[in-house]
Amino acid sequence: MSVLLLRLAGPLQAWGAAARFTRRTTESAPTKSGTIGILAAAKGIERGDDEHIRPLAALRFGVRIDQPGTRVRDFQTAHHFVTGKAMPLSERFYLADAIFVAALEGDPTLLADLHSALRAPVYAPFLGRRSCPPSQPVDLDLQDGPNLLQALNDVPWQASPWYRRQHRNDTTVHLPVLHETGAANDPDAEVQRDQPISFAAARRRHALRTVVTTTVTVRNPSAAPNPHDPFAALEESTRCS
Repeated sequence: MSVLLLRLAGPLQAWGAAARFTRRTTESAPTKSGTIGILAAAKGIERGDDEHIRPLAALRFGVRIDQPGTRVRDFQTAHHFVTGKAMPLSERFYLADAIFVAALEGDPTLLADLHSALRAPVYAPFLGRRSCPPSQPVDLDLQDGPNLLQALNDVPWQASPWYRRQHRNDTTVHLPVLHETGAANDPDAEVQRDQPISFAAARRRHALRTVVTTTVTVRNPSAAPNPHDPFAALEESTRCS
């Protein structure tokens, strides 16, 4: 097995698992459907091509929350392009300044092909909505050997420098990880309807999948040296004199 790692970072992201009328919400982390959509776009797979979507959807998915971001709300207006009639006011939610590491585990040949596609995508990636481009390259790494959880544990912390400095007194940080599990009877598991079946505009369909939330511990590269050393202030005074 191999694990493909994606860095999902941008000024705005929107990962909606459900929408009602003019209200468009966002989940607190990338959905599997949205992430598979990035891979399908990179490969140039058309929306109605369910046959080529199927092997991508079969990959095991997990996501690590490196920088949770802030939920923001926006109101949008539009006019019908033919009649000019004003459309209903829509309410849309986004995640601002968030950074995630998404991981997909599966067949090495398929993941190597997807990794190459991310480096030269047919269609440009976006973070949930077309108005949300990534601020950094999406492709992060392709690893052979480790499983999904081990890969998410080993990859360095991807948070912005300013966010890491807020935790400079912590040599390590604990990051939430949402990952798929086959144990439907797990008491800690939650069910999400974001398992893609079809992206066709007229018959977009998603199935349920089981998700468990755990944590991993990673090193903070911006940690202050010896933050709890009681003699640090004395050493600093000696150097100044």
